[in-house]
Amino acid sequence: MNFESIFKDTDPVIVSILDKALSDKEISVKEGIELLDIKKSNELNLLTIIADQIRSKSVGNVVTYVVNRNINFTNVCIKGCGFCAFSRDFRQDEGYFLPTEEIVRRAQEARRFGATEVCIQAGLPPKMDGFLYVDLCKKIKKQIPDIHIHAFSPEEILYGASRAEISIEEYLKLLKDAGIGSLPGTSAEILDQKIRDIISPGRIRVDQWINVIKTAHRLKIPTTSTIMYGHIETNEHISEHINLIRTIQKETKGFTEFVPLSFVHSEAPMYNEKLVKNIRTGPTGFEVIKIHAIARLMLNNLINNIQVSWVKEGPRMSQFLLCAGSNDLGGTLMNESISTSAGARYGQLMRPSEITNIIKSCGRIPMQRTSTYKLIDKKSEDKTGSLDSLDHNIFGSYDELIKLDRFRFKDLSANQIK
Repeated sequence: MNFESIFKDTDPVIVSILDKALSDKEISVKEGIELLDIKKSNELNLLTIIADQIRSKSVGNVVTYVVNRNINFTNVCIKGCGFCAFSRDFRQDEGYFLPTEEIVRRAQEARRFGATEVCIQAGLPPKMDGFLYVDLCKKIKKQIPDIHIHAFSPEEILYGASRAEISIEEYLKLLKDAGIGSLPGTSAEILDQKIRDIISPGRIRVDQWINVIKTAHRLKIPTTSTIMYGHIETNEHISEHINLIRTIQKETKGFTEFVPLSFVHSEAPMYNEKLVKNIRTGPTGFEVIKIHAIARLMLNNLINNIQVSWVKEGPRMSQFLLCAGSNDLGGTLMNESISTSAGARYGQLMRPSEITNIIKSCGRIPMQRTSTYKLIDKKSEDKTGSLDSLDHNIFGSYDELIKLDRFRFKDLSANQIK
């Protein structure tokens, strides 16, 4: 058997598209759909080989990660998104709200253990002070000037600006002055309004999401970009979504990374309560591989960093995806409530030693990075309280948090945020 015979029954259309990608030519939406439609294992193998080659050419053999902590300071939310198992109505017993001093304490603790970033996202509580997000940034930066604040999705920015009764641009300027470093490009799900109206009616609209992202980029606030797939979307929706991200990046150059996020169905209301017809139980392994590889091809020369969510995919699949176009393993997290509450099974903390072992055992070079992908010389980092030697239980868990009376959600009009 020779090399040619292995791929003798490969669709010539697929071969042509992959050859085009290797030549650094742009892959169209239609061609993206063709690749997403791949069903033969030999074609998938060829796709991953090409994606890996393009990854190597773009970013070399370094695989990056960030030492960070998630702080999901409340699960109380006025929205009722069908895919979200994290949020609670303000009338429910499991609603919690971390006061500002606790959020700052968690950020300080994370910094002691080597974190360079805190990632802050939460529900949208009723009666929230519109300037809460600004005040949080100020208080964190006052105590920890060198920490990077990666915080507040476009949905949260829209809500904060609305509550503050000022424009998106004015609100983002206040956040930048307060010390925010970047925004997570979450609340994107699928950037198709018809799909959004089914899985998350009332959530931020596509045009609003684009406006927040473009405004942030214009103000030199970088953001990530994401997609959530494996529910009711089609391959056309996925390809169009990646193309929209690509189009924005051509204009603004403000995205630092692209992160595919698998839909986790096990606790999602729209699955368990049968709220949405024909909903799937998340993507297949085949689909997970394809979307990471195709993202590398479609975003080539525009977004260098394709991140794997180890929380969604687990360490073994994450390692394989490093050979299918991906070059980043995200963060240590320390606390992770949103995916965990939805049924993700891979824990809330991945220690730096675990991340580096995953990377080294597939022949790649691990490097710690900043939130904006600058490499960190670990020798210069303060190693006091290394995460590698900690019992992860010190950070608590979501299941524990929702049962703590001292953080029970109260009416925000009672000044709980102070």
